[in-house]
Amino acid sequence: MAVYAIGDIQGCYDPFRRLLDAIDFDPSDDTLWLCGDLVNRGPKSLKTLRFVKSLGDSSITVLGNHDLHLLALSADAVHFGKRFGSLEKLINAPDADELCDWLRHRPLAHYDDSLDTLLVHAGTHPEWSVKKTLARAAEVEQELRHGDHETLLGKMYGNTPNSWSGKLSGYKRLRFIINCLTRMRMITVGNKLNFTHNGSPWRARKNLLPWYMAEKPATAETRVVFGHWSQLGLVVLPNLVSLDTGCVWGRQLTAVRLDKRIPRVIQVEGE
Repeated sequence: MAVYAIGDIQGCYDPFRRLLDAIDFDPSDDTLWLCGDLVNRGPKSLKTLRFVKSLGDSSITVLGNHDLHLLALSADAVHFGKRFGSLEKLINAPDADELCDWLRHRPLAHYDDSLDTLLVHAGTHPEWSVKKTLARAAEVEQELRHGDHETLLGKMYGNTPNSWSGKLSGYKRLRFIINCLTRMRMITVGNKLNFTHNGSPWRARKNLLPWYMAEKPATAETRVVFGHWSQLGLVVLPNLVSLDTGCVWGRQLTAVRLDKRIPRVIQVEGE
């Protein structure tokens, strides 16, 4: 059985299917780990979401920020704008409620002990171990699946609080967790989230650094797989795999095989 992680698809259904052909994906035997942001910007968000849902247990996807925004639109928690026009067909589809209900029950983090690998969309806080990351993710998942998810989806927007404390509560706590797992790129030396820079990490101000370069991160011994950061692009290291290679911007869609000692990288051209 092969385990492949794939970067942000963002509605690029055709490259996604070409990539599955390139890796000779067999849903009866192989497993896909999808880094989130299944939808938006690309031309076929509806088709992508339908197909991933149809894969059942042969795919594991974590929620990305664009997936969460789709859920917010579906729940009327935010207003529909031109920026998200690519989601209009999905929102108006006859099976939109079914698709969004399925999406709402996806995790924000996934861990496989046999691979010692953690899957998230954007990253994890440097002070959170794998166990704590999964626990924090579960807090949001509980509210999305069984709580007042409409209110949460309306209140998740914003850049504050930007510093973690176990004393955070309510929607401020949930917003911070969502921002860490689905939006984070840069942090300050004091592990505060910073959203002013979303370009390549080597062009950031000196007082900012990528979240994965924090001093003594709690997940240092675990491989973390993530997407979200197209300006960072492909990185494959023993304990770090970055997979957003800008498919929706005309670059590549990337898969990395995780269950081999030396990861195998496969790419196809994007939209």
